[in-house]
Amino acid sequence: MKHLVFPLLLVLGSCASTNTNIYYWGRYQTLLYQQYDTPGKATPEMQVLNLEQDIEVARSQNKPLPPGFYAHLGYQYLQMGRTADAKASFEAERKQFPESAVLMDRFLKKFQPKSETK
Repeated sequence: MKHLVFPLLLVLGSCASTNTNIYYWGRYQTLLYQQYDTPGKATPEMQVLNLEQDIEVARSQNKPLPPGFYAHLGYQYLQMGRTADAKASFEAERKQFPESAVLMDRFLKKFQPKSETK
């Protein structure tokens, strides 16, 4: 049992030292929380306005946005009926985080015209 303590501490210590300032988080986490905690408080329009402002701040600070940011923004665009913007956001998420490709491809598939089967 003692031989497992050091590797465990090493792993936990390396997690604690991870730089969380890699990304510009802006209001993303707060908006996401509000959306589920008090649904009427974080309307899609309000979220889009805040998230678009966060994009500008991230660009000015030369920082990338965190995983899920563009996917969440795309969902808000869909709620507003802005399908072209939603598609662009899902593509941005997929490009920035290739590991999201399976999910983003599923979302993007909804934008393709349905072919008729005969």
